[in-house]
Amino acid sequence: MDKRDLEKRSKQFALRIIKFVASLPENQITNVMGYQLLKAGTSVGANYREANRAESRNDFIHKIGVVEKEASESQYWLELFDEADISDVTERRWLLQESGELFAIFVASGRTAKANRNAQRR
Repeated sequence: MDKRDLEKRSKQFALRIIKFVASLPENQITNVMGYQLLKAGTSVGANYREANRAESRNDFIHKIGVVEKEASESQYWLELFDEADISDVTERRWLLQESGELFAIFVASGRTAKANRNAQRR
């Protein structure tokens, strides 16, 4: 998967997060949790796009680290929705699966960038 495909995939993830949050029942709990998920879930793709436009390898490594954190946070909020059995089970399970896959991809990308940086230093 190249970076354009991953940009599209992370954007689709954000769009599904938006729709998921929009579908939540209105109450204090879902308002707070939904807001947190919305922030984290939509920033995955935005920060990944920014990482792809990094000015240096170190800048990329820093920015991909932010992407990892946002993907992990998205996964956390989705786990809470899932364990609390809030909203559509099919959609939240898909989002949970996707957040895990995206997180794994970004972790691997960060590790590769760090390994390449360290190999270049030798």
